[in-house]
Amino acid sequence: MAGQGCGARRSAVACLLALLFTVTGLVGCTESPAADTASREIQTLLDGHARALLDRDEPGFRAALDPAYAPTALTEFRRLGKVPLDGWRYRVTGVERTGESRATVRAELGYRLADHDTGFATSGRVLDLTERDGRWYLTGDRPAEGAPRQLWEQGDVQVIRGSRSLVLGVGQDRERLVEIKAAADRAIPVVSEAWPAAWADAVVVLVPGSLDGMGGLLGAPGASYRGIAAVTTGETAGGPEGPADRVIVNPEAYGVLGAFGRQLVLTHETVHVATRAHTSPATPVWLSEGFADWVAYRGTGRSPAQGAPELRRAVRAGDLPARLPEDADFGFGGDAEALARAYEGGWLACALIAERWGEKELTEFYRAVGAHPGRDGAVEKALQEVLDTTPEEFTAAWRTYLGERLG
Repeated sequence: MAGQGCGARRSAVACLLALLFTVTGLVGCTESPAADTASREIQTLLDGHARALLDRDEPGFRAALDPAYAPTALTEFRRLGKVPLDGWRYRVTGVERTGESRATVRAELGYRLADHDTGFATSGRVLDLTERDGRWYLTGDRPAEGAPRQLWEQGDVQVIRGSRSLVLGVGQDRERLVEIKAAADRAIPVVSEAWPAAWADAVVVLVPGSLDGMGGLLGAPGASYRGIAAVTTGETAGGPEGPADRVIVNPEAYGVLGAFGRQLVLTHETVHVATRAHTSPATPVWLSEGFADWVAYRGTGRSPAQGAPELRRAVRAGDLPARLPEDADFGFGGDAEALARAYEGGWLACALIAERWGEKELTEFYRAVGAHPGRDGAVEKALQEVLDTTPEEFTAAWRTYLGERLG
């Protein structure tokens, strides 16, 4: 699911597009000169702190830390030593003074992984600082409300490098991480063959130690993703310089899948990474998730009857869907069978386009929908301009297709 349902791919192969969190706010227009001065001083402190982290300069990194906070911060400093960083920055967005010598700072953390990220992965943070003898010291650093925890906050990070993939794991057997790396490496050429538009041809996969750890990486309760094998985070229509995508694996749900299912999940999620720049609020979930499944199933030899068991049962029971799946049908936490039918319906809508109009037209249709300025009229316009059909005609053709393939 990516973006919208991805990896987690909810259910069979669900993906959710968890947009990266950005904290904006908050020094208002009534900010005092003292607060403004503190904001500049703290930004300077954080700039030096970031440089020390990237340079692996432990004394320089320690210089910004209050002694009581140093053990916690240095643990993360050492964990990050294994992570291939080539960018780390803070952007102060708000400072609240609490007394003469304390401040609570809202900031955006951005980091970039060498050879994989063109843009920065970003996340909101809350920093606590104290002032002594005319200079500031960090006393705490935590996620902003609703923002994710970082993987290195959860434990020691293992780094597995693939030919075009990078897998970062916590609390996992190395064998499992190597297997995930191999699946990601296999997914990349499959995706590139089906999606001709330029993309990074690379993927970063995060593997936490538990379902709760996955939830932490997404800034949400882990229970929200129970049964979801993986999720892709990113920014829709972010472009090449947009915030970096991450595929986040649920070790519990992923671990119970067979080899075919695990490969399907990683390929599905990689599609979300590849198509991110052409996925926008105009893109319905049935198209983004259906296209990801279409690519993942492409060339596997799996028939619609094999890949869409829940929808097949409904069709054979005389319950042929009257409409294409709506965005709400892809929500987590509801009826798992209904969710599976939504994914399956989106997949078969894309399969219909590929079979009747052509694979080139399917990718053109996807890009045309995503390029529309808004949701209203996006699918209708692309159906007309790319496929020379109407929503009513397409829905009727899709229903007929379901009856023929699943009946």
